[in-house]
Amino acid sequence: QVQLVESGGGLVQAGGSLRLSCAASGRTFSASAMGWFRQAPGKEREFLAAMKWNTDTTYYGDSAKGRFTISRDNAKNTLYLQMNSLKAEDTAVYYCGARAGAIPYYNPLRSREAYDYWGQGTQVTVSS
Repeated sequence: QVQLVESGGGLVQAGGSLRLSCAASGRTFSASAMGWFRQAPGKEREFLAAMKWNTDTTYYGDSAKGRFTISRDNAKNTLYLQMNSLKAEDTAVYYCGARAGAIPYYNPLRSREAYDYWGQGTQVTVSS
């Protein structure tokens, strides 16, 4: 089982920045991927960014490109999401997901169904 612990959320003014962290632990972690999603009240969980753990390959959703950057620290088994130029529309609960198994050839990482484990989420509130 994989355990995920998120941190870094909070209140920030529009135009500001935040860095979210997701620390992962567990027996099954190699050959996996991790990703960031967010969900605002009444809306679907939205894909933001994902990373294949072994290859450093990254993927971004449309709302994240140009503003958000996903990265990792292998020694700490920690995933990061650097968020810049934040807008009020970015207000949501941000979730970290982890995929335990191998990644299929069709690369499903943009879908929430591809992830086996989730953190509890961290609230990001952007004030205008």
